[in-house]
Amino acid sequence: MSNRITLDELKSYLWNSAVFLRTHIDAGSYKQYIFPLMFFKRICDVYDEECEEILEKYDGDEEALEWEENHRFKIPKGYHWSDVRNTSENIGVAIVKAFRAIEKANPEKLQGVFGDGAWTNKNRLPDKLLKDLIEHFSSKTLSLKNCPEDELGQGYEYLIKKFADDSGHTAQEFYTNRTVVHLMTEMLKPQSGESIYDPTCGSAGMIISAIAYLKNQGLEWRNVKAYGQEINALTSAIGRMNLFLHGVKDFYIVNDDTLKKPAFVKRGELMQFDLVLANPPYSIKQWDRDAFSADKYGRNFLGTPPQGRADYAFFQHILKSLDPKTGRCAILFPHGVLFRDEEKEMREKLIKSDLVECVIGIGKNLFFNSPMEACIIICRMKKEHKRKGRVLFVNAKNEVTRKNAESFLEEEHIQKIAQTYTEFEEYDGFSSIATIEEIISNDSKLSIPLYVSGSNGDEDEEILYTVEESLDEWLGSSDSFRESYESLKFMILENGGDDNYA
Repeated sequence: MSNRITLDELKSYLWNSAVFLRTHIDAGSYKQYIFPLMFFKRICDVYDEECEEILEKYDGDEEALEWEENHRFKIPKGYHWSDVRNTSENIGVAIVKAFRAIEKANPEKLQGVFGDGAWTNKNRLPDKLLKDLIEHFSSKTLSLKNCPEDELGQGYEYLIKKFADDSGHTAQEFYTNRTVVHLMTEMLKPQSGESIYDPTCGSAGMIISAIAYLKNQGLEWRNVKAYGQEINALTSAIGRMNLFLHGVKDFYIVNDDTLKKPAFVKRGELMQFDLVLANPPYSIKQWDRDAFSADKYGRNFLGTPPQGRADYAFFQHILKSLDPKTGRCAILFPHGVLFRDEEKEMREKLIKSDLVECVIGIGKNLFFNSPMEACIIICRMKKEHKRKGRVLFVNAKNEVTRKNAESFLEEEHIQKIAQTYTEFEEYDGFSSIATIEEIISNDSKLSIPLYVSGSNGDEDEEILYTVEESLDEWLGSSDSFRESYESLKFMILENGGDDNYA
Protein backbone atom coordinates (compact mmCIF):
# COMPACT_ATOMS: atom_id res chain seq x y z
CA MET A 1 0.00 0.00 0.00
CA SER A 2 2.88 2.35 -0.62
CA ASN A 3 1.99 3.31 -4.20
CA ARG A 4 1.12 6.93 -4.87
CA ILE A 5 -2.62 7.33 -5.51
CA THR A 6 -3.51 9.16 -8.72
CA LEU A 7 -6.24 11.80 -8.62
CA ASP A 8 -8.52 9.67 -10.81
CA GLU A 9 -8.02 6.68 -8.51
CA LEU A 10 -8.75 8.88 -5.51
CA LYS A 11 -11.96 10.23 -7.02
CA SER A 12 -13.19 6.77 -7.90
CA TYR A 13 -12.25 5.46 -4.44
CA LEU A 14 -14.10 8.27 -2.67
CA TRP A 15 -17.21 8.20 -4.83
CA ASN A 16 -17.50 4.41 -4.68
CA SER A 17 -17.69 4.68 -0.90
CA ALA A 18 -21.03 6.47 -1.34
CA VAL A 19 -22.35 3.63 -3.52
CA PHE A 20 -22.46 1.41 -0.43
CA LEU A 21 -25.02 3.77 1.12
CA ARG A 22 -27.46 3.73 -1.77
CA THR A 23 -30.81 2.13 -0.90
CA HIS A 24 -29.89 2.54 2.79
CA ILE A 25 -29.98 6.31 3.27
CA ASP A 26 -31.13 9.39 1.39
CA ALA A 27 -28.60 10.94 -1.03
CA GLY A 28 -28.77 14.21 0.89
CA SER A 29 -27.35 12.39 3.94
CA TYR A 30 -24.33 10.82 2.26
CA LYS A 31 -22.07 13.61 3.46
CA GLN A 32 -23.08 12.95 7.06
CA TYR A 33 -21.36 9.55 6.94
CA ILE A 34 -18.78 9.51 4.15
CA PHE A 35 -16.92 12.69 5.14
CA PRO A 36 -16.38 11.73 8.82
CA LEU A 37 -15.32 8.20 7.92
CA MET A 38 -12.89 9.40 5.25
CA PHE A 39 -11.48 11.98 7.68
CA PHE A 40 -11.07 9.31 10.37
CA LYS A 41 -9.14 7.11 7.94
CA ARG A 42 -6.95 10.00 6.82
CA ILE A 43 -5.87 11.19 10.23
CA CYS A 44 -5.14 7.63 11.40
CA ASP A 45 -2.98 6.98 8.33
CA VAL A 46 -1.14 10.28 8.77
CA TYR A 47 -0.65 9.50 12.46
CA ASP A 48 0.87 6.11 11.55
CA GLU A 49 3.13 7.81 9.02
CA GLU A 50 4.28 10.25 11.71
CA CYS A 51 5.01 7.36 14.08
CA GLU A 52 7.21 5.68 11.47
CA GLU A 53 9.14 8.92 10.92
CA ILE A 54 9.56 9.46 14.67
CA LEU A 55 10.95 5.94 15.20
CA GLU A 56 13.34 6.44 12.31
CA LYS A 57 14.47 9.81 13.67
CA TYR A 58 14.99 8.57 17.23
CA ASP A 59 16.54 5.18 16.35
CA GLY A 60 13.51 3.14 17.35
CA ASP A 61 13.00 4.82 20.74
CA GLU A 62 9.28 4.26 21.34
CA GLU A 63 9.21 6.84 24.13
CA ALA A 64 9.49 9.50 21.43
CA LEU A 65 6.07 8.41 20.17
CA GLU A 66 4.54 9.84 23.35
CA TRP A 67 6.05 13.30 22.90
CA GLU A 68 3.24 15.66 21.98
CA GLU A 69 5.44 17.99 19.91
CA ASN A 70 6.10 15.15 17.45
CA HIS A 71 2.45 14.95 16.40
CA ARG A 72 0.06 17.40 14.77
CA PHE A 73 -2.85 15.64 16.53
CA LYS A 74 -3.46 12.69 18.87
CA ILE A 75 -5.08 9.33 18.23
CA PRO A 76 -5.85 7.78 21.65
CA LYS A 77 -4.96 4.12 22.17
CA GLY A 78 -7.85 1.80 21.45
CA TYR A 79 -9.56 4.26 19.11
CA HIS A 80 -7.47 3.94 15.95
CA TRP A 81 -8.96 2.98 12.57
CA SER A 82 -7.47 -0.48 12.98
CA ASP A 83 -9.30 -0.92 16.30
CA VAL A 84 -12.64 -0.17 14.66
CA ARG A 85 -11.76 -2.34 11.67
CA ASN A 86 -11.14 -5.29 13.99
CA THR A 87 -14.54 -4.88 15.64
CA SER A 88 -16.92 -7.65 14.58
CA GLU A 89 -20.23 -6.42 16.03
CA ASN A 90 -21.83 -3.15 17.15
CA ILE A 91 -19.53 -1.41 14.71
CA GLY A 92 -21.55 1.81 14.82
CA VAL A 93 -20.94 2.03 18.57
CA ALA A 94 -17.20 1.50 18.03
CA ILE A 95 -17.14 4.27 15.40
CA VAL A 96 -18.90 6.75 17.68
CA LYS A 97 -16.59 5.94 20.62
CA ALA A 98 -13.53 6.47 18.42
CA PHE A 99 -14.90 9.78 17.10
CA ARG A 100 -15.63 11.14 20.56
CA ALA A 101 -12.26 10.00 21.94
CA ILE A 102 -10.37 11.74 19.12
CA GLU A 103 -12.41 14.93 19.51
CA LYS A 104 -11.76 14.93 23.26
CA ALA A 105 -8.03 14.41 22.73
CA ASN A 106 -7.86 17.31 20.22
CA PRO A 107 -10.34 19.88 21.57
CA GLU A 108 -8.84 22.96 19.95
CA LYS A 109 -9.12 21.84 16.32
CA LEU A 110 -11.30 18.72 16.20
CA GLN A 111 -14.04 19.23 18.79
CA GLY A 112 -17.35 18.25 17.15
CA VAL A 113 -15.71 17.70 13.76
CA PHE A 114 -17.20 14.21 13.23
CA GLY A 115 -20.78 15.42 13.59
CA ASP A 116 -23.65 13.45 15.07
CA GLY A 117 -24.62 10.90 12.43
CA ALA A 118 -26.88 8.02 13.48
CA TRP A 119 -24.10 5.46 13.36
CA THR A 120 -25.73 3.19 15.96
CA ASN A 121 -29.03 2.90 14.08
CA LYS A 122 -28.77 -0.68 12.79
CA ASN A 123 -31.93 -0.34 10.72
CA ARG A 124 -30.20 2.26 8.56
CA LEU A 125 -26.59 1.17 9.02
CA PRO A 126 -26.40 -2.56 9.80
CA ASP A 127 -23.07 -4.03 10.87
CA LYS A 128 -22.50 -5.70 7.49
CA LEU A 129 -22.88 -2.37 5.65
CA LEU A 130 -20.48 -0.59 8.00
CA LYS A 131 -18.03 -3.49 7.76
CA ASP A 132 -18.11 -3.31 3.95
CA LEU A 133 -17.65 0.45 4.05
CA ILE A 134 -14.69 0.22 6.41
CA GLU A 135 -13.07 -2.48 4.28
CA HIS A 136 -13.52 -0.29 1.21
CA PHE A 137 -11.77 2.64 2.90
CA SER A 138 -9.07 0.26 4.17
CA SER A 139 -8.14 -0.67 0.59
CA LYS A 140 -5.94 2.44 0.28
CA THR A 141 -3.54 4.19 2.64
CA LEU A 142 -4.28 7.92 2.84
CA SER A 143 -0.88 8.95 4.16
CA LEU A 144 0.78 12.19 3.08
CA LYS A 145 3.28 10.22 1.03
CA ASN A 146 0.59 8.33 -0.85
CA CYS A 147 -1.87 11.20 -1.03
CA PRO A 148 -0.47 14.73 -0.46
CA GLU A 149 -2.67 17.38 1.12
CA ASP A 150 -3.46 19.22 -2.09
CA GLU A 151 -4.49 16.05 -3.89
CA LEU A 152 -6.69 14.78 -1.09
CA GLY A 153 -8.17 18.28 -0.89
CA GLN A 154 -9.02 18.10 -4.60
CA GLY A 155 -10.60 14.69 -4.08
CA TYR A 156 -12.56 16.08 -1.18
CA GLU A 157 -13.80 19.01 -3.28
CA TYR A 158 -14.79 16.53 -5.98
CA LEU A 159 -16.84 14.59 -3.44
CA ILE A 160 -18.52 17.79 -2.24
CA LYS A 161 -19.48 18.56 -5.82
CA LYS A 162 -20.76 15.02 -6.45
CA PHE A 163 -22.88 15.14 -3.31
CA ALA A 164 -24.19 18.52 -4.44
CA ASP A 165 -25.23 17.03 -7.77
CA ASP A 166 -26.81 14.02 -6.11
CA SER A 167 -28.67 15.77 -3.32
CA GLY A 168 -30.33 18.55 -5.33
CA HIS A 169 -31.51 21.82 -3.83
CA THR A 170 -29.95 21.25 -0.40
CA ALA A 171 -26.50 21.36 -1.94
CA GLN A 172 -26.14 25.13 -1.93
CA GLU A 173 -25.72 24.98 1.84
CA PHE A 174 -22.18 23.82 1.32
CA TYR A 175 -21.28 24.25 -2.34
CA THR A 176 -20.64 27.43 -4.33
CA ASN A 177 -19.58 27.26 -7.98
CA ARG A 178 -15.80 26.98 -7.67
CA THR A 179 -15.03 28.89 -10.87
CA VAL A 180 -16.90 31.91 -9.50
CA VAL A 181 -14.95 31.60 -6.25
CA HIS A 182 -11.73 31.48 -8.27
CA LEU A 183 -12.73 34.74 -9.98
CA MET A 184 -13.47 36.45 -6.66
CA THR A 185 -10.11 35.36 -5.27
CA GLU A 186 -8.28 36.42 -8.42
CA MET A 187 -9.66 39.96 -8.07
CA LEU A 188 -8.92 40.40 -4.36
CA LYS A 189 -5.40 38.92 -4.64
CA PRO A 190 -4.72 37.56 -1.13
CA GLN A 191 -1.29 38.29 0.30
CA SER A 192 0.99 36.27 2.52
CA GLY A 193 0.34 36.79 6.24
CA GLU A 194 -3.16 38.23 5.78
CA SER A 195 -6.31 37.27 7.66
CA ILE A 196 -9.13 35.77 5.59
CA TYR A 197 -12.76 35.59 6.73
CA ASP A 198 -15.97 34.07 5.41
CA PRO A 199 -19.03 34.79 7.61
CA THR A 200 -21.15 32.12 5.88
CA CYS A 201 -18.35 29.72 5.06
CA GLY A 202 -20.16 26.49 4.20
CA SER A 203 -17.49 23.90 3.44
CA ALA A 204 -14.75 26.60 3.53
CA GLY A 205 -14.27 26.54 -0.25
CA MET A 206 -13.71 30.29 -0.49
CA ILE A 207 -11.01 30.24 2.18
CA ILE A 208 -9.32 27.31 0.44
CA SER A 209 -9.47 29.18 -2.87
CA ALA A 210 -7.57 32.08 -1.27
CA ILE A 211 -4.95 29.65 0.06
CA ALA A 212 -4.69 28.03 -3.39
CA TYR A 213 -4.10 31.46 -4.95
CA LEU A 214 -1.09 32.01 -2.67
CA LYS A 215 0.28 28.56 -3.46
CA ASN A 216 -0.09 29.14 -7.20
CA GLN A 217 1.71 32.48 -6.91
CA GLY A 218 4.58 30.83 -5.04
CA LEU A 219 3.83 32.91 -1.92
CA GLU A 220 4.06 31.76 1.68
CA TRP A 221 0.60 30.51 2.71
CA ARG A 222 1.20 28.81 6.05
CA ASN A 223 1.18 32.15 7.88
CA VAL A 224 -2.37 33.00 6.75
CA LYS A 225 -5.03 33.08 9.47
CA ALA A 226 -8.39 31.72 8.31
CA TYR A 227 -11.70 32.45 10.03
CA GLY A 228 -15.19 31.25 9.20
CA GLN A 229 -18.65 30.96 10.68
CA GLU A 230 -21.40 28.60 9.53
CA ILE A 231 -24.90 28.14 10.97
CA ASN A 232 -25.28 24.50 9.86
CA ALA A 233 -23.45 22.17 12.27
CA LEU A 234 -22.67 19.42 9.76
CA THR A 235 -21.56 21.88 7.10
CA SER A 236 -19.24 23.68 9.52
CA ALA A 237 -17.72 20.31 10.44
CA ILE A 238 -17.18 19.59 6.74
CA GLY A 239 -15.47 22.99 6.44
CA ARG A 240 -13.09 22.18 9.28
CA MET A 241 -12.25 18.78 7.79
CA ASN A 242 -11.71 20.45 4.42
CA LEU A 243 -9.22 22.99 5.79
CA PHE A 244 -7.44 20.32 7.81
CA LEU A 245 -7.12 18.06 4.75
CA HIS A 246 -5.74 20.96 2.70
CA GLY A 247 -2.96 21.39 5.23
CA VAL A 248 -4.18 24.69 6.66
CA LYS A 249 -2.99 24.90 10.27
CA ASP A 250 -4.16 28.28 11.58
CA PHE A 251 -7.93 28.20 11.14
CA TYR A 252 -10.97 28.92 13.28
CA ILE A 253 -14.36 27.69 12.09
CA VAL A 254 -17.31 28.30 14.42
CA ASN A 255 -20.77 26.77 14.21
CA ASP A 256 -23.25 29.56 15.00
CA ASP A 257 -25.58 32.21 13.55
CA THR A 258 -23.47 35.08 12.18
CA LEU A 259 -26.24 37.69 12.40
CA LYS A 260 -27.48 36.63 15.83
CA LYS A 261 -24.17 35.76 17.47
CA PRO A 262 -21.02 36.76 15.56
CA ALA A 263 -18.19 34.49 16.69
CA PHE A 264 -15.19 36.74 16.20
CA VAL A 265 -15.34 39.57 18.71
CA LYS A 266 -12.48 41.37 20.45
CA ARG A 267 -12.92 43.80 23.34
CA GLY A 268 -16.63 44.14 22.60
CA GLU A 269 -16.17 44.90 18.90
CA LEU A 270 -16.17 42.81 15.75
CA MET A 271 -12.76 41.57 14.72
CA GLN A 272 -11.55 43.09 11.47
CA PHE A 273 -9.92 41.21 8.62
CA ASP A 274 -7.80 41.95 5.57
CA LEU A 275 -9.94 40.00 3.17
CA VAL A 276 -13.54 38.76 3.21
CA LEU A 277 -15.04 36.38 0.67
CA ALA A 278 -18.70 35.46 1.03
CA ASN A 279 -21.79 33.97 -0.57
CA PRO A 280 -24.47 34.79 2.04
CA PRO A 281 -27.74 32.84 2.00
CA TYR A 282 -30.16 34.51 -0.37
CA SER A 283 -32.88 36.71 1.13
CA ILE A 284 -33.54 34.75 4.31
CA LYS A 285 -36.72 35.61 6.16
CA GLN A 286 -36.20 33.90 9.53
CA TRP A 287 -33.82 36.23 11.31
CA ASP A 288 -33.98 38.53 14.34
CA ARG A 289 -34.63 41.90 12.69
CA ASP A 290 -35.53 43.60 15.98
CA ALA A 291 -32.20 42.68 17.56
CA PHE A 292 -30.33 43.84 14.47
CA SER A 293 -32.11 47.22 14.57
CA ALA A 294 -30.35 47.86 17.89
CA ASP A 295 -27.19 45.91 17.12
CA LYS A 296 -24.52 46.37 19.79
CA TYR A 297 -21.78 46.00 17.21
CA GLY A 298 -23.12 48.84 15.07
CA ARG A 299 -23.82 46.63 12.09
CA ASN A 300 -26.94 48.61 11.19
CA PHE A 301 -24.99 51.72 10.16
CA LEU A 302 -26.75 51.79 6.79
CA GLY A 303 -30.15 50.90 8.25
CA THR A 304 -32.23 47.86 9.16
CA PRO A 305 -33.15 45.56 6.24
CA PRO A 306 -36.74 44.35 5.73
CA GLN A 307 -37.75 41.15 7.51
CA GLY A 308 -38.11 39.25 4.24
CA ARG A 309 -34.60 40.02 3.01
CA ALA A 310 -31.53 39.83 5.24
CA ASP A 311 -29.09 40.48 2.37
CA TYR A 312 -28.08 43.93 3.60
CA ALA A 313 -27.70 42.60 7.14
CA PHE A 314 -24.96 40.27 5.91
CA PHE A 315 -23.59 43.07 3.73
CA GLN A 316 -23.26 45.43 6.69
CA HIS A 317 -21.75 42.68 8.86
CA ILE A 318 -19.06 42.16 6.23
CA LEU A 319 -18.29 45.86 5.89
CA LYS A 320 -17.96 46.21 9.67
CA SER A 321 -15.58 43.24 9.62
CA LEU A 322 -13.08 44.86 7.25
CA ASP A 323 -9.75 46.24 8.40
CA PRO A 324 -9.93 50.05 7.96
CA LYS A 325 -6.63 50.14 6.02
CA THR A 326 -6.25 46.84 4.16
CA GLY A 327 -9.82 45.55 4.14
CA ARG A 328 -11.51 44.48 0.92
CA CYS A 329 -14.31 42.06 0.15
CA ALA A 330 -15.98 40.23 -2.71
CA ILE A 331 -19.58 39.14 -2.11
CA LEU A 332 -21.78 36.99 -4.32
CA PHE A 333 -25.36 38.26 -4.34
CA PRO A 334 -28.55 37.94 -6.40
CA HIS A 335 -29.10 40.98 -8.64
CA GLY A 336 -31.97 42.27 -6.52
CA VAL A 337 -29.62 43.92 -4.03
CA LEU A 338 -28.61 46.34 -6.79
CA PHE A 339 -32.01 47.91 -7.39
CA ARG A 340 -34.80 46.85 -4.99
CA ASP A 341 -36.81 49.85 -3.78
CA GLU A 342 -37.19 48.56 -0.21
CA GLU A 343 -33.40 48.80 0.27
CA LYS A 344 -32.97 52.13 -1.50
CA GLU A 345 -32.05 54.21 1.56
CA MET A 346 -29.42 51.71 2.69
CA ARG A 347 -28.03 51.49 -0.83
CA GLU A 348 -27.81 55.29 -1.09
CA LYS A 349 -25.82 55.48 2.17
CA LEU A 350 -23.59 52.69 0.93
CA ILE A 351 -22.87 54.52 -2.31
CA LYS A 352 -22.17 57.80 -0.52
CA SER A 353 -19.71 56.01 1.79
CA ASP A 354 -17.57 55.35 -1.32
CA LEU A 355 -16.84 51.78 -0.29
CA VAL A 356 -18.23 50.13 -3.43
CA GLU A 357 -15.44 49.67 -5.95
CA CYS A 358 -16.87 47.32 -8.55
CA VAL A 359 -20.14 45.60 -9.52
CA ILE A 360 -19.89 42.60 -11.83
CA GLY A 361 -22.83 40.84 -13.43
CA ILE A 362 -22.12 37.18 -14.16
CA GLY A 363 -24.07 34.71 -16.26
CA LYS A 364 -27.08 32.51 -15.62
CA ASN A 365 -26.99 29.13 -13.86
CA LEU A 366 -23.87 29.91 -11.83
CA PHE A 367 -25.87 29.75 -8.61
CA PHE A 368 -26.17 26.06 -7.83
CA ASN A 369 -29.51 24.60 -9.03
CA SER A 370 -30.86 28.04 -9.95
CA PRO A 371 -31.09 29.71 -13.38
CA MET A 372 -30.91 33.14 -11.74
CA GLU A 373 -28.13 35.55 -12.70
CA ALA A 374 -25.81 36.65 -9.93
CA CYS A 375 -23.55 39.59 -9.25
CA ILE A 376 -20.29 40.12 -7.41
CA ILE A 377 -19.89 43.30 -5.39
CA ILE A 378 -16.35 44.33 -4.47
CA CYS A 379 -15.81 46.86 -1.69
CA ARG A 380 -12.56 48.36 -0.45
CA MET A 381 -11.95 50.45 2.66
CA LYS A 382 -9.07 52.46 1.13
CA LYS A 383 -9.50 52.97 -2.58
CA GLU A 384 -6.64 54.04 -4.84
CA HIS A 385 -6.79 57.76 -5.58
CA LYS A 386 -8.00 57.33 -9.18
CA ARG A 387 -10.84 55.09 -8.01
CA LYS A 388 -12.22 57.39 -5.33
CA GLY A 389 -15.74 58.58 -5.98
CA ARG A 390 -16.11 56.10 -8.84
CA VAL A 391 -17.54 52.62 -9.35
CA LEU A 392 -16.61 50.18 -12.10
CA PHE A 393 -19.49 48.23 -13.68
CA VAL A 394 -18.76 45.05 -15.63
CA ASN A 395 -21.33 43.22 -17.75
CA ALA A 396 -19.86 39.70 -17.83
CA LYS A 397 -23.12 37.81 -18.27
CA ASN A 398 -21.88 36.30 -21.54
CA GLU A 399 -18.56 35.19 -20.03
CA VAL A 400 -19.80 31.71 -19.21
CA THR A 401 -19.56 28.21 -20.70
CA ARG A 402 -22.29 25.61 -20.45
CA LYS A 403 -21.29 21.99 -20.90
CA ASN A 404 -22.88 18.71 -19.78
CA ALA A 405 -25.72 20.64 -18.08
CA GLU A 406 -23.21 22.67 -16.05
CA SER A 407 -22.37 26.36 -16.26
CA PHE A 408 -18.91 27.55 -15.34
CA LEU A 409 -16.28 30.20 -16.00
CA GLU A 410 -13.28 29.17 -18.05
CA GLU A 411 -9.83 30.54 -17.27
CA GLU A 412 -10.06 33.01 -20.18
CA HIS A 413 -13.33 34.38 -18.73
CA ILE A 414 -11.78 34.75 -15.29
CA GLN A 415 -8.70 36.54 -16.62
CA LYS A 416 -10.75 38.89 -18.82
CA ILE A 417 -12.98 39.97 -15.92
CA ALA A 418 -10.15 40.16 -13.40
CA GLN A 419 -7.93 42.16 -15.75
CA THR A 420 -10.72 44.65 -16.42
CA TYR A 421 -11.11 45.12 -12.68
CA THR A 422 -7.37 45.44 -12.10
CA GLU A 423 -6.98 47.99 -14.89
CA PHE A 424 -10.19 49.79 -13.87
CA GLU A 425 -10.86 50.62 -17.49
CA GLU A 426 -13.90 51.06 -19.73
CA TYR A 427 -14.51 48.70 -22.66
CA ASP A 428 -17.47 49.29 -24.93
CA GLY A 429 -20.31 46.91 -24.14
CA PHE A 430 -18.35 45.27 -21.32
CA SER A 431 -17.39 47.79 -18.66
CA SER A 432 -18.08 51.37 -17.63
CA ILE A 433 -17.15 53.75 -14.81
CA ALA A 434 -19.78 55.87 -13.06
CA THR A 435 -19.33 58.61 -10.46
CA ILE A 436 -21.14 58.55 -7.15
CA GLU A 437 -23.15 61.60 -8.28
CA GLU A 438 -24.27 59.80 -11.43
CA ILE A 439 -25.35 56.75 -9.44
CA ILE A 440 -27.30 58.86 -6.94
CA SER A 441 -29.06 60.60 -9.85
CA ASN A 442 -30.12 57.13 -11.05
CA ASP A 443 -32.17 56.64 -7.88
CA SER A 444 -29.11 55.03 -6.23
CA LYS A 445 -29.49 51.97 -8.41
CA LEU A 446 -26.43 49.86 -9.16
CA SER A 447 -28.13 48.01 -12.02
CA ILE A 448 -25.43 47.24 -14.58
CA PRO A 449 -27.52 48.05 -17.73
CA LEU A 450 -27.89 51.64 -16.50
CA TYR A 451 -24.16 52.19 -16.93
CA VAL A 452 -22.70 49.72 -19.44
CA SER A 453 -23.49 50.48 -23.08
CA GLY A 454 -24.70 47.54 -25.09
CA SER A 455 -26.69 46.09 -22.20
CA ASN A 456 -30.06 46.15 -23.91
CA GLY A 457 -33.24 46.78 -22.01
CA ASP A 458 -34.08 47.60 -18.45
CA GLU A 459 -32.80 45.68 -15.47
CA ASP A 460 -36.12 43.89 -15.10
CA GLU A 461 -35.63 42.38 -18.56
CA GLU A 462 -32.05 41.40 -17.83
CA ILE A 463 -32.78 39.39 -14.70
CA LEU A 464 -34.40 35.98 -14.63
CA TYR A 465 -36.41 35.76 -11.41
CA THR A 466 -37.24 32.61 -9.51
CA VAL A 467 -40.91 32.09 -8.63
CA GLU A 468 -40.09 32.75 -4.97
CA GLU A 469 -38.27 35.98 -5.76
CA SER A 470 -41.15 37.24 -7.91
CA LEU A 471 -43.62 36.38 -5.14
CA ASP A 472 -41.47 38.16 -2.56
CA GLU A 473 -41.28 41.24 -4.77
CA TRP A 474 -45.07 41.27 -5.21
CA LEU A 475 -45.71 40.80 -1.48
CA GLY A 476 -43.25 43.58 -0.70
CA SER A 477 -45.07 45.92 -3.09
CA SER A 478 -48.41 44.94 -1.54
CA ASP A 479 -47.12 45.69 1.96
CA SER A 480 -45.76 49.04 0.80
CA PHE A 481 -49.09 49.96 -0.81
CA ARG A 482 -50.99 48.94 2.34
CA GLU A 483 -48.74 51.11 4.52
CA SER A 484 -49.17 54.08 2.18
CA TYR A 485 -52.94 53.61 2.12
CA GLU A 486 -53.16 53.43 5.93
CA SER A 487 -51.00 56.56 6.23
CA LEU A 488 -53.18 58.46 3.75
CA LYS A 489 -56.38 57.37 5.52
CA PHE A 490 -54.96 58.58 8.85
CA MET A 491 -54.12 61.99 7.33
CA ILE A 492 -57.67 62.32 5.97
CA LEU A 493 -59.24 61.44 9.34
CA GLU A 494 -56.87 63.75 11.20
CA ASN A 495 -57.89 66.65 8.96
CA GLY A 496 -61.59 66.03 9.43
CA GLY A 497 -62.16 64.59 5.96
CA ASP A 498 -61.04 67.82 4.22
CA ASP A 499 -61.62 67.60 0.47
CA ASN A 500 -57.97 68.63 -0.10
CA TYR A 501 -56.94 65.23 1.25
CA ALA A 502 -59.64 63.20 -0.46
